[in-house]
Amino acid sequence: MLKTLAESIARIRQSLTLAQIFQTTATEVRQCLNADRVAVFCLYPEKNWEGEFVSEDVTEGWTSVLAERVYDDCFGERFAPEYEQGKYQAVADIYAAGLSDCHIEILGRFEVRANLVVPVLKNQSLWGLLCIHQCDRPREWRSEEIEFIQHIADHFGVAVQQSEHILKAQTQAVELAKRVEQERALAQTISKVRQSLELDNLFQSVATEVRQLLRADRVAVFKFYPEKDWEGEFISEDVVDNWPSALEQKVYDHCFGEQFSQQYLAGRVQAVADIHAAGLNECHIDILGKFQVQANLVVPVLKAEQLWGLLCIHQCEAPRQWREDEIEFVQHIAEHLSVALKQTDVLSQVRYQSDQQKALTGVISRIRESIDLATIFTTTTREVRQLLQADRVGIFALSSEDFGTGEFVAEDRVEGLPSVVAEKIQDHCFGENYAQLYQKGRIYISNNVAAAGLQDCHVQILERFQVKANVVVPLLKGEELWGLLCIHQCFEPREWKASELEFIGQIAEQLGVALKQEDQLEQLKQQTTRLADAEFRERSLNRQKLVSATIDKIRQSLDIQKIFDTTTYEVRQLMKAERVAIYQFNPDWSGDFVAESIAEGWIALVGVQPTVHDTHLMETQGGRYAQQSTFAVEDIYQAGHRDCHIALLEELQVRAYAIVPIMVGSRLWGLLAAYQNSAPRHWEADEVELLAQIGGQLGVALQQAEGVAQVQQQAEALQKATERQRGLSITIDKIRRSLDIDTIFNTTTQEVRQLLAVDRVAIYRFHEGWRGSFVADSIADAWQPTSPPPTVIEKVLATPEKNGQYPRNEVFVPISQGEKLWGLLMAYQTSNPRYWEDAEVDLLAQVGSQLGIALQQAELLQQTQKQTAQLNQTLQQLQGAQAKLVQGEKMASLGQMMAGIAHEINNPVSFVFSNAQPAQEYTNELLSLLQLYQQQYPEPNEIIQRKCEEIEIDFLAEDLPKLIGSMKMGAVRIQEIVKSMQVFSRLDEAACKAVDIHQGIDSTLLILSHRFKAQAHRPVIEVIKVYGELPLVYCYASQLNQVFMNLLSNAVDALEEVSGREEPLQIKVMTHWVEERDSVVIQIEDNGCGISETVLDNIFDPFFTTKPVGKGTGLGLSISYQIITELHHGKLMACRGERVGTTFQIEIPIA
Repeated sequence: MLKTLAESIARIRQSLTLAQIFQTTATEVRQCLNADRVAVFCLYPEKNWEGEFVSEDVTEGWTSVLAERVYDDCFGERFAPEYEQGKYQAVADIYAAGLSDCHIEILGRFEVRANLVVPVLKNQSLWGLLCIHQCDRPREWRSEEIEFIQHIADHFGVAVQQSEHILKAQTQAVELAKRVEQERALAQTISKVRQSLELDNLFQSVATEVRQLLRADRVAVFKFYPEKDWEGEFISEDVVDNWPSALEQKVYDHCFGEQFSQQYLAGRVQAVADIHAAGLNECHIDILGKFQVQANLVVPVLKAEQLWGLLCIHQCEAPRQWREDEIEFVQHIAEHLSVALKQTDVLSQVRYQSDQQKALTGVISRIRESIDLATIFTTTTREVRQLLQADRVGIFALSSEDFGTGEFVAEDRVEGLPSVVAEKIQDHCFGENYAQLYQKGRIYISNNVAAAGLQDCHVQILERFQVKANVVVPLLKGEELWGLLCIHQCFEPREWKASELEFIGQIAEQLGVALKQEDQLEQLKQQTTRLADAEFRERSLNRQKLVSATIDKIRQSLDIQKIFDTTTYEVRQLMKAERVAIYQFNPDWSGDFVAESIAEGWIALVGVQPTVHDTHLMETQGGRYAQQSTFAVEDIYQAGHRDCHIALLEELQVRAYAIVPIMVGSRLWGLLAAYQNSAPRHWEADEVELLAQIGGQLGVALQQAEGVAQVQQQAEALQKATERQRGLSITIDKIRRSLDIDTIFNTTTQEVRQLLAVDRVAIYRFHEGWRGSFVADSIADAWQPTSPPPTVIEKVLATPEKNGQYPRNEVFVPISQGEKLWGLLMAYQTSNPRYWEDAEVDLLAQVGSQLGIALQQAELLQQTQKQTAQLNQTLQQLQGAQAKLVQGEKMASLGQMMAGIAHEINNPVSFVFSNAQPAQEYTNELLSLLQLYQQQYPEPNEIIQRKCEEIEIDFLAEDLPKLIGSMKMGAVRIQEIVKSMQVFSRLDEAACKAVDIHQGIDSTLLILSHRFKAQAHRPVIEVIKVYGELPLVYCYASQLNQVFMNLLSNAVDALEEVSGREEPLQIKVMTHWVEERDSVVIQIEDNGCGISETVLDNIFDPFFTTKPVGKGTGLGLSISYQIITELHHGKLMACRGERVGTTFQIEIPIA
């Protein structure tokens, strides 16, 4: 029985499965008890104590009870409480034990005549029963059999508890591994979002990784078309081979827009474990059935706060229950897909705007380089169509009479569309209803011609040219409507963007400049042909040369000041005037001279003359000049001017003048004036006309310069925005590279400060009660606060910028962690006033948003690391608990076994020892009697003589006393061994008490003495004891003996590995008292092969062992370490010997 019990404990220690433990132990117990059946019965309290047999061993001829379900309605009330208290049932004969009829019936079912039932408890709760059945006859169960089965049942309870702990630890480890794998996939997705702007590749890669991680049948990205009533299609997927592809499958759910679009926009997640049991609409089930979906997980993908699509996880093989961590993981993936969509959109928009500005600059450049309208039209239509990716771009010229007819004079179209050039169009309602609107700048936009509600005549014209969507912009020559710039989309409707419309308007404006310039050139040509008189022709020719040269200079240069200086000089030389000047109006209609050419002897006005406040021009906002009239005065004293006006002219040294307006479009920009200072002068009409022509060309130059300046400003702003966007991308990339929040904060503040060129960038965190503190900042090297403060403070109003905005020295944007306001991102400018641009504030807001995401990711990482640490700690605790439980049970059972063996041996040995002395006395008396007989009867009869020779009576008389003496010595030896076993087990010394340490060591050495003897592969092991004087020590003796056993066994194991050494094998045990620490030190030293430094570092770790599989569990030294350090508050150390071997040193306090 003891052997069966020890083997059962060993199987539990080896962490075998419950089925293996139950089956093997049942077989050995049945054979040991010679029973007919041994079975393990598992109970289900939640099913009213119903149960079933889960393991058995049965002899041939009797029925198996495996998987038999048993329900006893009186078990829960009558027997369950008793079994939970540890009571057992031993029935010698079921028909004579007074059992209930239902109980007898159940036992009769299994052919039972006698049975022994012992409870199996798990954590003081009834788990099941260990049943021993005798089927062929009644049987009286002995007390040692019952006690043996109780021990087995106790260890079964330990095995059940151990199995559950291991299963729980394995489950937690699997969950942790899944979590780590999800974090890895999420990090890879974030990396791909950061590295790639190719959405197709990104979607495909993410779908593949998510499907493999979740072990789903299909992962697909679904894109919506809201303009088509939320119709959509799968654009990317990864699917298991045996399931159909969903790519390019159009899906339309008529109830989606009404019922679900807003829910998904608000972040709704749909997790359906079984589509047939989730209460879905029939139409929804039909759509999912089309793709053979049994369970699905759907998470919205947003783009700029709008629902862009869905990330769909499909399980097609069978229904599936989605876990919270899986749902959270897919939500994180969808969030980063949304970031990728937004990032791609922003960069695409930047590139598109850059291309627009390049095209616009090119058009302006060609208009300046050419005066051929046909060339300008052809080039412009081609480049505009290519940039807008339109199907046709055409220029339509209107009849100047009634605007009811016209024709296309230029176009560029895609292949497959018919040409519209020279197509005559008559639309009388256009001239009547729309011409005036277009002349005032109206732009017509149609995203879908069929749904625009146009008149039938208009629809017929557009159908004639296959137009599905269009944009129509007026072409103005001055203030007159010349024609239309038409953008056609012919194959499908199109949503026109605001940036595209702005670009088209800018192109139309530049074409208007070209038309006006061409008209002026045509007028110059006509005037030249009318010149007949040689003198007039020569003078006109010179003037035309001047105009042409002026126009040429305007085309050659965009430097407006250079144009002004050259023009004033050339005009003064041609007109032989004493001053020619250009005067610019201010917003309040005062003015300044900005350019002039003067003859010698006259004072300069530019940069010298203060701002001119001509009350008449200020009151009338330009007077006659605003109506594009010219004015010439031969003598200021004869023109009827008011005295204040004459005084102003005298201040300017003027005697006669001719002035023409400079118009920029329809706006009066300034005046071109020719002055005669020394005397009156008569101004010829052609001179005034020349000035007017020059003024007109200066207006064109100003308009072009303003257009180019605007383009340059837009290009600079775009370049600046691009650089900021690139800097933002770099900053975001650096934020995403790290999960350490301090590193993220330091990197962000430094990068943003450099990107915005500010004095300081700081991060402020809110605490409880909305108090807060700065957690990170970056300060420019040269920046210092003003110290000491100025002694005189003046009230100075800051100068607003052109849009009326005043400077500020700081900007704050929020940092949100989910829905919670975490803190603020702050930018400071203290060294000088700062006018913050919207793009700068938006950039700061984007960085704040990314910091919020980084905070969420860092928090998630912290939670994951915390959970990992907790799981590791739990696993270590479980392993430690398991080790303590197993080792404790093992040592308890070993102690019980040794105590039992000692008890069983002690009685017969005591009997033998107590009778040895009388036996020796009786033998001596009988031998004395035999000698007396030999003396009295020296001549025995022949029979006696023969018998004496046969039994060698003389040898018996000599050897019998020696034999009895040897028996006494053997009995004494057995008593010593039994005493050592009792001392080692110390079942009566579970509490802490004063003991003799040397006695415990000696008992352990005696028990292990058989291992010290010489073996075939090694010589005898010599044990050297060097004991000092030790007082009694208060300790847990049985636990301390366990430590001695482990350390001495390990020393023998180390010496077993040594072979071929001439030096004798030794184990030295030394003790001494350390008076200053009031403690005792026990050293166990061997001269074996020793232990490496690496092994020494881990030698006391649970389950750490260097022995082969099956030779050790790795628990002995770990438990010994816990017994010494935790139970006795002492020290256990291991070190290498001085030459060879290993030394273990124990130090424990005496009290």
